[in-house]
This record gives sequence, structure tokens and C-alpha cells, in this order.
Amino acid sequence: MSFSSDVKSELCRLGVSKLCCARSEAYGVLLCCSTFTAREVRIVTESADFAARLPKLFQRSFGVAFDRLPEAEEGRKFVFQITGQDKLHTIVDLLGYEARQNLVLHINFAMLEEDCCRDAFLRGAFLAGGSVTDPVKRYHLELTTSHLQASRELSALLREMGYEPRQVVRSGYQVTYFKSSRQIEELLTRVGAPLSAMELMNAKAEKDLRNGVNRRVNCEAANVGKVVDAALEQLSAISRLYELGRVEDLPEKLKETIILRETYPELSLSELAAEFDPPISKSALSHRLRKLTELAQQ
Repeated sequence: MSFSSDVKSELCRLGVSKLCCARSEAYGVLLCCSTFTAREVRIVTESADFAARLPKLFQRSFGVAFDRLPEAEEGRKFVFQITGQDKLHTIVDLLGYEARQNLVLHINFAMLEEDCCRDAFLRGAFLAGGSVTDPVKRYHLELTTSHLQASRELSALLREMGYEPRQVVRSGYQVTYFKSSRQIEELLTRVGAPLSAMELMNAKAEKDLRNGVNRRVNCEAANVGKVVDAALEQLSAISRLYELGRVEDLPEKLKETIILRETYPELSLSELAAEFDPPISKSALSHRLRKLTELAQQ
């Protein structure tokens, strides 16, 4: 199963209880389903859990049953349909639309005044037209509808709730989407999928840890390269001083530095400074090595 399927399964484990929330969830389903007009409701889903939830949801919300129930999987899809005019008029009236006029779908915000109803509405929208990518791969959640005005108002609703959705048109459908892992976590928790939100957080933490380790390894590798390059430059300068016969005339501190650098060519400045007796500071050692390099260059 995909991560989206797991999320929808978790959402469908919630009970269909309060009438206002059930109706709000069904409202979200209708605005994001395949077809919702004054002549037909048609809902197509690949989720068996959502398919099992739909008849109970519509019975609780509108007191109606589907005219067509899926007898079996139809190419892995379940198809529900309502065409009876009395049932359609009941649904349209309860949602605050005018059935006798051209049904231009928008969000009836009077139905979504309570936070619980807004959460239920978003849950229905996700069940019917939503998907979320496996967080191991990337962070992406989207809600899709074919209704332009409803899409704009959905985006406005989400902004009012504190989210920052983006919008795009894809194959004639209006897509409202998120790429922020934090906002996806919050949204999943809000609509009733806290376990899926936790799975996303765990995936993000593991990804951040892995990236942190990689950055540290790369940084350490870069530092090792710098240490090696510096040591080679210093050893080259020392070799040049030997060729010029100038080592014997150097001060004792510089002679000691030459001996220890030749003895421990792999050590960093901090580690090499600790080998002196008594130990010296890193800046003092850096000054001595810089002096040796300048003498060799002269």
C-alpha cells in the first residue's frame, strides 16, 4: 500500500458521529469527487476503506442511499452514483445551493463555522481528491477539484486556518498543494491522521540525521585534506631548508618544530602543538611553521 492509502485508511477508522461534522465531511467529498452536478453525483475511489465508509457517511449526512453501489472492484476502482432527482435535491438543498439554478459550486462557509466541521470538510476533500507522497521520498500533499471557485475558496479557507497552500492547474483540474513538511504534519493531524503525521515526522528526523552525518563526514574529509596539504607544504619548506644548509643555524624553537613536524606529519596543528614539552599554543606553532616557510621561500 502507498502512504496515501495508509493515510486514508487511518482517516476512515474515525467514527461517523456528529451530524454537522458528517455533513461537512460529505461536503468535502462532493466538492472533490469525480462528478457533482444537479443531475448526478459520481464518486470513484481506489480505497476500499473509503468505499466502505461512503454509504454510512451519506446516510448520516443526507439520509440518502446511493443508486449505484460497486458490486466488485472495477479495474481496482469503486464507483458510487446518485441520479435520483429527489435525492439530489435533498443534498443540494442541505448544502445551501439552489437546485433549480445552474449549480456553480462554491464553499458554503456557513456550514464550516466550527473548527470540528472545518477539519471534517478537509478530511472529506482529502479522501475524495487528495494524495500525499511517501515522506521518505519527498514532502508533497495535494487536494484536487474540478471546480475553480471552490478551489479558490478552499485555498482562502486554508489560509484563514493558518496554512500557506500553493495552487496550480493540472490537466484541467485545480490543485491546492503543500510542500512544507511541518504544514503537512499539522494538516494530517488536524484531519484525523496523527499516526501518519508521526510517520512523516520520523522520516523527516531520519532524513535530517542522515544529511547531518553526511555534512559532517564531508566537512571532516575537507578538513583532513586541508591538514594534509598544509603538512606537505611545511615538509617541503623544511626539506628546502636542509638543502640550503640553514637548519643548524636556526633557533632551538624552530629546530624543535622541524623535528616534531617530521616525526608527526599526519597531525593537525592542535595535535602537533600538544606534542611539545611543554605543550605550546596552536597560534604559537602556526607562527613557527609560517616562519620556516618564509625562510625557505627566501
